[in-house]
Amino acid sequence: MIIALLPVAERRLGSLRAGGLTLALQVVGSLIGLAWVWLLDRYLDGRWADELAESVAVGPGTAVVGVALAASACLAALWRRRLRLVLVIALVMLALYSGLIGDLLRLSTGLLGLAVGAVLFGRVRRHEARVARPSRPERRVLVALVVAASALGPLIAAWAQSRVGPLSVLRFVFAPPAPDATTIQQTCAGAVDPRDVRECAELQARLRFSGLGPALLSIMPVVLLLVAAEGLRRGRRAAWGLAVGLNVGLAALAVVLMSNHAQQRIVLGAGTHPRAWISIALPLVQPLLVVVLLVLTRARFDVRAPLGTYRAWTRSVLGTLVLAAGIYMGVGLVLRGEFTPAPGLADLLGDLPLRFVPPGYLVGVAPRFLPADWAATALYEWVGPAVWLVLAAAALRTFLHSRPDVAESDLARVRALVGEGAGGSLQYMATWPGHAYWFTPDGTAAVAYRVIGGVAVTTGGPVGRPEKVPEAVAGFAGHCREQGWTPCFYSVDAEVEAVARGLGWSTVPVAEETVLPLRDLAFTGRRWQDVRTALNRAARAGIVAEWTTFHGAPVAITDQVRAISEEWVADKGLPEMGFTLGGLDELADDEVRLLVAVDADSSVHGVTSWLPVRRQGEIVGWTLDFMRRRSDDRAFRGVMEFLIASAATSLKEEGAEYLSLSGAPLARLDRGEPVAGLQKLLDAIGERLEPVYGFRSLLAFKAKFQPDYRPLHLAYPDAAALPAIGNAIGRAYLPDLRATQVAALARAVLAR
Repeated sequence: MIIALLPVAERRLGSLRAGGLTLALQVVGSLIGLAWVWLLDRYLDGRWADELAESVAVGPGTAVVGVALAASACLAALWRRRLRLVLVIALVMLALYSGLIGDLLRLSTGLLGLAVGAVLFGRVRRHEARVARPSRPERRVLVALVVAASALGPLIAAWAQSRVGPLSVLRFVFAPPAPDATTIQQTCAGAVDPRDVRECAELQARLRFSGLGPALLSIMPVVLLLVAAEGLRRGRRAAWGLAVGLNVGLAALAVVLMSNHAQQRIVLGAGTHPRAWISIALPLVQPLLVVVLLVLTRARFDVRAPLGTYRAWTRSVLGTLVLAAGIYMGVGLVLRGEFTPAPGLADLLGDLPLRFVPPGYLVGVAPRFLPADWAATALYEWVGPAVWLVLAAAALRTFLHSRPDVAESDLARVRALVGEGAGGSLQYMATWPGHAYWFTPDGTAAVAYRVIGGVAVTTGGPVGRPEKVPEAVAGFAGHCREQGWTPCFYSVDAEVEAVARGLGWSTVPVAEETVLPLRDLAFTGRRWQDVRTALNRAARAGIVAEWTTFHGAPVAITDQVRAISEEWVADKGLPEMGFTLGGLDELADDEVRLLVAVDADSSVHGVTSWLPVRRQGEIVGWTLDFMRRRSDDRAFRGVMEFLIASAATSLKEEGAEYLSLSGAPLARLDRGEPVAGLQKLLDAIGERLEPVYGFRSLLAFKAKFQPDYRPLHLAYPDAAALPAIGNAIGRAYLPDLRATQVAALARAVLAR
């Protein structure tokens, strides 16, 4: 906590002010906390008050949380809300569920720090106050945190050394422990009444099942609630239903807890308890309060899953249930001799549903039979946890599965919008397979994106009418917030970057686009020496550049193009990148033109593909995409210089204004500007990957054509989402990365 929180306060407040606040809050906050301890001891009877009065707390934790919450008033609205939310919820959870004196002192000092920060540093203007109001996604996060806290709190009480907090009794609902030997001895001593005899047998049976399997089964309601909390964070309606259902079920189990005599023995222990009804009733209250919160906020959880998501979930769960039942029945019959007494088919069938119930809730159910050997014990204890884990994993996968449904008509609409002019040189990539589309309300602009791991990564900026770009950027960001996604505009030009900055987003260059103006192009002068050499050598070798399309080219040509591409991938031993880097699949489009270098024997030495760039329906430029060349001994050196120069000459005659040689990812032109931390990280990654994919070499190669340099940016709303954004972009470029390819990539990087 000191390492994570105090630097934030010192940086915002200054060393002297942060040090003075640390000392003052430690003293005053501890005094306030001790005053609460005195009040509880004086006016509240019970174990918690007695434990607090007799305890001692030593440590700087009170000062740390106090000064951090005080300094939160100096943070931006988003981070201020997050820091306060996480810290306050954690402090309240520890005080209520663990209940140690240190937990109470930290809570009192943290609340004091909030008040001090508001007084000393909270001079917020009216418009800042409006900005600070939680948005719809932030409210979802708040509800999700409450649900997660309601699940994790009882586990804190179950695992804490001291379980004296006012809500610590809730551990018996979420993770009921096995009864201790003293309780069993008291119950079984002199048991004559039939009910006492039955309880004695039940408690003894429960004592035998305190291994890892039953423990895991006991906390499965907690796991499912955490899964539901993740779905709530994403705004999923099904997660809302799951959270409501689980809490209603836990409330019903609390009623069982209240009415079961043996369970009360475990909860209360030995002795007399004048206010026993309070401890027994608390497990019923909390789940119902969570249900009330969920009902009041139901309208905020309206995101539906893609079509077919829950059908797949149902199939996986039912298949797992059938498989588990078959294994339990079949193996149980084979191992029937290892149970006491030996069960028959009817006994196994009747006991099967009980294998999926946490053992703490089976106090009133006498076991039909018990395992006597390790193999029977493993079968008896692990069938239930295995099914629950599959159910939880499948549920989590449905909440993470956020691929939007794409209508076939959307692609036709996007193709019509591509010609309007927005989107720059990457506009045609919006028509590639794998995208979903968001349209402005009037349908005059669209954003092509793909959702990976909860991050909506765009392919360039909006396409459509140029004047609609600001509206499209803001509208798409709002759409992502409604869906529970993190928006990310990737490889966007300066116009979109400016709009994103106007929204308060951060940006960083991720690629360098090279643009070759054609109006005054002439391959004269010393700087064009390499290009002229390639043209002259091609002429002497009888190599010509021929325009075609992939469908219109002869089979002999397309077969060679495929072979060259496959050879290029095989030589690297690494996966071919996609996303903004087209491959063979993207060539099969009649709008995409190929320029092929062939000799007199119709042998292909190299191939490039060019994507059209339109403005108001007219082609004004072309973007280089696919580049491949032969690598055998007969390959013509300089074939790429020859093809690009030939394309520039030919397309200039056709009236094109410019050629874009596309962007080089993780490579940039040094403009002498200050380099931020994130940019340094990207530079380091680009350096490490250089021997593998050669992005910097590609940028250096394009410099031969004396281009104009235009940085392409990544725009993102929240620095905390950068790890998820990096993962999404990496998976977008390498969606089918296999383990062997990961190993090859790692070896190549380490070899560097």
